[in-house]
Amino acid sequence: MKEVTKLFLDYVKFDTQSDENSTTYPSTSKQLELLKHLKETLIEWGLDAKMDEWGYVTATLPTNQAGEQPKVCLIAHVDTSPAVSGKDVKARIVEYHGGDVVLNEDPRYVLSREEFPALDRYVGKHLIVTDGTTLLGADDKAGVAEIMAAVRHLLLNPSIPRPTVKIAFTPDEEVGSGVAHFDVESFGADFGYTVDGGEIGEINYECFNAASALVKIKGVSIHPGDAYGKMINAVDVFCEFHQGLPLEERPATTKGYQGFYMADEVQGNLEELSAKYIIRDHDLAKLQAKKDYILSLAERINDRYGKKVVEVTLRDQYRNMRAKLEDGHMDLVQNAQKAFESMGVTPFVTPIRGGTDGASLTQRGLPCPNLSAGGHNFHGRYEYIPLESLETMVDVLLALLGNFVK
Repeated sequence: MKEVTKLFLDYVKFDTQSDENSTTYPSTSKQLELLKHLKETLIEWGLDAKMDEWGYVTATLPTNQAGEQPKVCLIAHVDTSPAVSGKDVKARIVEYHGGDVVLNEDPRYVLSREEFPALDRYVGKHLIVTDGTTLLGADDKAGVAEIMAAVRHLLLNPSIPRPTVKIAFTPDEEVGSGVAHFDVESFGADFGYTVDGGEIGEINYECFNAASALVKIKGVSIHPGDAYGKMINAVDVFCEFHQGLPLEERPATTKGYQGFYMADEVQGNLEELSAKYIIRDHDLAKLQAKKDYILSLAERINDRYGKKVVEVTLRDQYRNMRAKLEDGHMDLVQNAQKAFESMGVTPFVTPIRGGTDGASLTQRGLPCPNLSAGGHNFHGRYEYIPLESLETMVDVLLALLGNFVK
């Protein structure tokens, strides 16, 4: 078993689920356990690793070449999605011969070839899967393990030419605040890559523009027997609001560059209800139109009731990194393509239907396209990663770093 696989199987044992409702940073203290482990490992390997007050772990592997060399960063996040539990992950390696993969004795927990046809590409390979009761955590512990394994290889093979390598591991990416406190200037990288994508070969330099909406509904509670003309049921108002959003603009009915609205969380009762929405679009003007539509929908409902029953609070989250990267940094994409090709992997450039830490970093002056980590079905119990993809990504990262040596 190669080093990267050992590291990955170790990292998924850490429960690092983030919490979007938390008011702390990181949003959960348990993320710090893996971050501390990474810092200590890097120190054991002889690097100058440190962890700051926000939990960011950073380190530098100096260049071994004469003259001025670029400072290239590799970044991954340690947290896993709040959507499915990441506690007590039971990962195992399955030699895949086709068909379905039974995750445990419960018939509901089957990695179905019909539902997930990408499995066909991995016949004869080895899949790392869960037992179906948790997510796996390849998003993004695969990226963490790949970066760590690449750094370890360079340390053990000091004759391999390399630029200065800047390393960073972050918390809370899954809840949209992964680099909210990250000090780009003191980090000192010239450019870099997040290793946080899906299928091996994927390169992203476009992502969504993102916003959130908190919708609060205040009803009027009256005994149902005396409700005529008096009751305002907040649940009914929410249903009216939600159905007022375009049915064709939801995640399950959109793809590619199409944006969407998504109700992410709903809680409440007849008298008071709150709903959290995420709003996404690759085009900034279209995102603004979606935000305006939500506000106008709330206004129409309020007009109908003759009072303010619906209140909407909008918040911008991150921006599409495309314009910044196209403005003089497309060599980063081209060098990534060359690195994949040198390892026999066909690269493909695709927009992210989401975001990465790199989107925020790019806006703040640190150009950071995103690279595959190799996994599939992120954020769910059917998540898996081919062992071969995990191992190949280490070689891709090494080739990529070599491309920047002057």
